[in-house]
Amino acid sequence: MIPVPAAGVAKRHKRPIAEERLESLFDTESISALLNHNDDALRKSDLSAGYFVAEQSFGNLVPQLRPWREWLGNRGFTFELTYKGESMANVGGGLSRGVDYVHDLRVSMLFDLGKLFGLDGWFVHGIVMNREGRQVGWDHVGERDVLLTEVWSIHGPAAARLADLYAEKSFFHHRVNINIGRIALTHTYGTSVLLCTFMMQCSAPMAIREPPGWSVYPKTSWGGTVRFRPTRDLTLRTGIYKIGPKAQDNTGWAWGSETTTGIQTPIELTWEPFFGPRKLAGHYKLGFGHDTSPYPDLIGDIPPAYRAIAHAHREKPRDTFYIEADQMVYRKHGEHQMAGGYLLAGFIHNTPGISTFADEFYFGASLLGLIPHRPYDRFGVMYSYYQMSPRLTYGQALRQMAGLPMGDFVTAPQTHSAVLEAYYGIPVTPGLVLTPEFEYMMRPGENSVIPNAMLVGLKVIANL
Repeated sequence: MIPVPAAGVAKRHKRPIAEERLESLFDTESISALLNHNDDALRKSDLSAGYFVAEQSFGNLVPQLRPWREWLGNRGFTFELTYKGESMANVGGGLSRGVDYVHDLRVSMLFDLGKLFGLDGWFVHGIVMNREGRQVGWDHVGERDVLLTEVWSIHGPAAARLADLYAEKSFFHHRVNINIGRIALTHTYGTSVLLCTFMMQCSAPMAIREPPGWSVYPKTSWGGTVRFRPTRDLTLRTGIYKIGPKAQDNTGWAWGSETTTGIQTPIELTWEPFFGPRKLAGHYKLGFGHDTSPYPDLIGDIPPAYRAIAHAHREKPRDTFYIEADQMVYRKHGEHQMAGGYLLAGFIHNTPGISTFADEFYFGASLLGLIPHRPYDRFGVMYSYYQMSPRLTYGQALRQMAGLPMGDFVTAPQTHSAVLEAYYGIPVTPGLVLTPEFEYMMRPGENSVIPNAMLVGLKVIANL
């Protein structure tokens, strides 16, 4: 049996979420005061879970390194070496039966500049990672737009890629926090630890992380975010980031060769209430991002026979709107925010004519301790639906009627698809989690040509 993580262990994350030590500007609540008036002590002690799923493995496989870790930590440097491997097999439908494997080997580093150089309150976060493998959706399912595993990237394999590298500082007695440097936006916006218990939704829903304006790990952008809490139950974060094509720079080190197409200005407001006598935690997010980059009409090449009735729209910037919610429905085995079961749902809308995914919605559950004598196992199930750009569909239909190719790997006009995902996370020992996975892909390729696919697999997360 794995012991429930103590507060001291949970706070030892190498990528601390800034809100864990972010004080409110005003010592009051917003509408949460109507739920539990003057009773939010749990919010002050309840721990925000870390971003990376690997940190749910609680501890390390090599505890003998603890004295060395503590010696380095006392001198201003802490680190975490994490392996995440995913094997997924298509066992029915799709293009063919077969198995693909991907992995992410990551070193997360935190430099305390106060201990190192006397710059009190300043921290530098860094991640260097190795990523190898192939995408099962591409090879065996016939799905090129919705990624069916988490550990994959448009950049493909990377031997030693530099991901996040940014400085963090809190001001005004921890009431305002800033991050500045090279940051993956989906480490800050549109994500949650609950989403990252699912293979397909981490680090953010597909409709958020697919557009170039939302850089997703390991892709990073130059920029920064400012966070503050107007009241104890509200968190506001906003920032500005330089945007460029995602496919550039497979190493993360070639900063001078990056092309800038515009800027992204995200903003997200989170309401965190507690309901009822068990103090059931909720997280309700409203987010928006404006990308100033010019994006072309996805109608594509119009066949000559239809140019009198169909015209491409001018290039324009992209907007993304999202609303996400998760609500604890029971509390079990602890006073931290992962101690219980959650229902969760979300909706994402992008400017439809220039976005591959015009809309996405999802709903599901992440439940702790369903099986007797396995109190810390976690079961999750989620349904997600993807609506393609109507202009993309229209252009493909025109080319199909004209007898022309519709595009690479496109077998029919693309309209929509959906995926049902389920997992069962098993903490085997401190530092190791095994997660059997199941996925049922409906309408691979976003049309009805390829048969629905059934996939099974295993995710392994280890902190060394």
